[in-house]
Formats: sequence, structure tokens, C-alpha cells
Amino acid sequence: MKEISDLIAFCGLDCLKCEGYIATQENNDNKRAEVAKKWSAMYGGDIKPEDINCNGCRPEGPKFTHCNVCDIRKCCMEKGVKNCAGCDMYICDKLEEFFKMAPDARAALDKLL
Repeated sequence: MKEISDLIAFCGLDCLKCEGYIATQENNDNKRAEVAKKWSAMYGGDIKPEDINCNGCRPEGPKFTHCNVCDIRKCCMEKGVKNCAGCDMYICDKLEEFFKMAPDARAALDKLL
């Protein structure tokens, strides 16, 4: 069973609020298609519905395509920290840039300090 803290991504995003996570947990192909279309438009990519499979950043199981190559996730895994709030370099330049597009992630991590 996943703990709530396991569903705060390394970067501070809340997986429980993530449309990709929700579509995966509901195993809803219509939602996957909606999310793929929305994220493709938002991020200027070509995201396919089959890319929308994620059990969260930290737990075992499938990850959204980007999460598998995420520098923030990779850094936390290499350092062995549960999330960026547990890093002695919190807040680094990479994370500061990320927070510009995801200020809620910063608020979540700040609560864990």
C-alpha cells in the first residue's frame, strides 16, 4: 500500500492531483487520450495516450515517459533522498527553474522541511 508521502514526487508534484496518474489508476483510456492531447498542446510535444501510464514518481511500476528521463528524479535517486526537500542543496538552480512552471511543487516541498 502506498503512503501519501510516496505520492509526492521527488520534485514536489502531487501525484494524486496529476491527470496522468488519475487516468492510470482508473485505467481509463478516454482520460489517457484527453491528457495526452492536453499535455501535447501545453508542452509542444507529441504525447500519445499509451504514454499516459504512471503509478507515481517514487513507487515501483510504470512511469510517465518524461519521468523516466527527469533530471530531478535522477538526482534524488542518486543521492538517496525521498524528495528534494531532503537534499542538502535544496533549492538548487535546476529546481528553481522547475518551480517557475510548478509553484505548487515548491509549496509541497517546503511543507516537508
